[in-house]
Amino acid sequence: MDTRPVRDYFTALQARIVSALELLDGNSFVADHWERAEGGGGTTCILEEGKLFERGGVGFSHVSGSKLPPSASAARPQLAGRKYEAMGVSLVLHPRNPYCPTVHLNLRLFAAGDTWWFGGGMDLTPYYGFEDDAKHFHLTCKRALEPFGADRHSRYKKWCDEYFFLRHRNEPRGIGGIFFDDLAEPDFDTAFALVRSVGDHFITAYAPIVERRRATPYTRAERDFQCYRRGRYVEFNLVWDRGTLFGLQSGGRTESILMSLPPAVTWRYGWTPAPGSPEARLYTDFLKPRDWI
Repeated sequence: MDTRPVRDYFTALQARIVSALELLDGNSFVADHWERAEGGGGTTCILEEGKLFERGGVGFSHVSGSKLPPSASAARPQLAGRKYEAMGVSLVLHPRNPYCPTVHLNLRLFAAGDTWWFGGGMDLTPYYGFEDDAKHFHLTCKRALEPFGADRHSRYKKWCDEYFFLRHRNEPRGIGGIFFDDLAEPDFDTAFALVRSVGDHFITAYAPIVERRRATPYTRAERDFQCYRRGRYVEFNLVWDRGTLFGLQSGGRTESILMSLPPAVTWRYGWTPAPGSPEARLYTDFLKPRDWI
């Protein structure tokens, strides 16, 4: 199959998102080009210590290999050991202000022989919850999927709630969004159009939220809570995330795979928020599956 149109879209999307984020932050991303010995490579665009983003990474990768890793073939045992090609855009943004949420976007294409499938989605991880922000993010996700079926959003929202869940903590990572995998229907053009729609709606979903919250005053206490909750982000990415596992199993570039981790994190033993506090409200009102629209 000809994957060039997908590659062209992904690289253009990366450039478009980086440009939009540079306007938000006021600082430039550094482009780190890399190659992979077994085949392929990519570009990791990274911003450290910006005005808005304490760390932001927007990566594109296009790799190939002689043997599909177990994380990608577990649901497709018939493809185990097959040659493969994988490409995608992945980003995580960690703002410094605790009132600005962390966000994640991933869009990808796998191909092994004559079998192909798309996957991806976007999700929001606030530290202090705001109803308006949650509604805006989820409504934008819904609008991205509306042209592809009335039930598509509800299915992908539920999938997101179930996927971004820390089973060892029995709590969600954030307030969700949309997530999908194994997308190979009804045909390539329609599946690719859905992926493009999700990518094209990302800045619309996220930028207005950080614009609203970026100037909110905060104290050391709010910053400490942000760093504590960032620990959950690290735990999910290192323990449960299949994308991280695929990257490591396929011999990917570790620095680019782990760009998603926040730069400042803390863990506290047995800590719980004070009842009735804004920190407690994150758990009681936001960290639970909910119909936000």
